[in-house]
Amino acid sequence: MERKASELGMNKTGIQTSPVNSKKTIEGAEKYSPDTPGDATGIWRERQEFSRDTEGLGSVPPPATLKGMAKTAVDLLKGGRSTVFIDKLGQRAGFERTGVRIYEAALSKLDVFGTWEGGPSREQLEKIRLDELSHFALVKRTIEKLGGDPTALTPAADLQANMSEGVPRMLVDPRVNLLQSLEGLLTAELVDNASWELLIQLARELGHQEIAEDFQRALDAEQEHLALVRSWLVAGTMLEARVGEEAAGAPV
Repeated sequence: MERKASELGMNKTGIQTSPVNSKKTIEGAEKYSPDTPGDATGIWRERQEFSRDTEGLGSVPPPATLKGMAKTAVDLLKGGRSTVFIDKLGQRAGFERTGVRIYEAALSKLDVFGTWEGGPSREQLEKIRLDELSHFALVKRTIEKLGGDPTALTPAADLQANMSEGVPRMLVDPRVNLLQSLEGLLTAELVDNASWELLIQLARELGHQEIAEDFQRALDAEQEHLALVRSWLVAGTMLEARVGEEAAGAPV
């Protein structure tokens, strides 16, 4: 069953689908004032109060081992803040774990909708899924190497989880086809690339050259992922946009 990403149909969400009723709605809005007095300053003040009262998104846990404590002490003596690194590593671990899941979701879309000329193959999606899993394992090992707890939800990890919530939700939406799913993968890959770049800079700043080199290899792989997702999205969108071309290979 075909389901193109930009199918023409009876979309009734726009106001122009009912000129008579839309006119009445506008007239009603102009005629009647809000039920309560005031403007947006009330909610603005409430947000400020909540922000002043909160303790933030938690904290970075102390090192779980004596080795980790020693590393933290040495880092502090050098004027560094290893807690920032651990916080960002926790963020990356959570994101890479989510990366595995969103590529699993993309594979399920491939099974239902198939692909198109220049689109993703099962082998390519599987390869990226395994890369994401290996990157999660790399971050986990790095946290343990630094004496941290890879299972802890750090503040940056909590923040990332909130920001990333929409992409997995979109990918498991049964109404979304494979081509539309690529929009979510592109969003995730753009964040992934920028985040690895920051981690590499941070690792070098704190004197972790070996870790920076490991992370550079992860970034190299992520750059390949980004290029692939972009090419798939462009190929599918261009194919669907070709006037009068119905058929063969058009993304559904």
